[in-house]
Amino acid sequence: MNTAVLIRQAELADIPALLGLLKLLFSIEKDFIFDAGKQEQGLRMLLAESRAVVLVAETDGQIVGMCTGQLLISTAQGSSSVLVEDVVVLPSWQGQGIGKLLLAALSEWAVSQGARRMQLLADRNNTPALAFYRNMGLQTTEMICLQKFLKENGNARQNSSGAADRAPAD
Repeated sequence: MNTAVLIRQAELADIPALLGLLKLLFSIEKDFIFDAGKQEQGLRMLLAESRAVVLVAETDGQIVGMCTGQLLISTAQGSSSVLVEDVVVLPSWQGQGIGKLLLAALSEWAVSQGARRMQLLADRNNTPALAFYRNMGLQTTEMICLQKFLKENGNARQNSSGAADRAPAD
């Protein structure tokens, strides 16, 4: 990595660049469909939340990566843990240590907030991402992820066939 990379907390003005990164991420995540309106709403919620952080990697004024973290209370740990989401680096910047810088900064933030564990979900078939996370010290657990869509706008989400594993775009 020859160019200096700045890791900083995101600002509202960063949202257009963050949406581009999320569009890239959701193109490889099988459980989600990109919807700019919903993702912008989610980013705004994260930016306003004191128990969450959105970090960006910036070089020469360009945002080239991001990750988000949210604090949860862990009864297993008897403390906070951080749920990591949205780890994405532009393809032309991958392999240069930017993901490591983002996760290290997120870890520092989480520890400063009292978190004692980092956890994340990853697509089971995303071999490069899984290798990266393992190299960063994260371990596969015996847990699996289950989800159910709850009511939205007064209408219960239907998941009749199991094919609705993806979040609807509405």
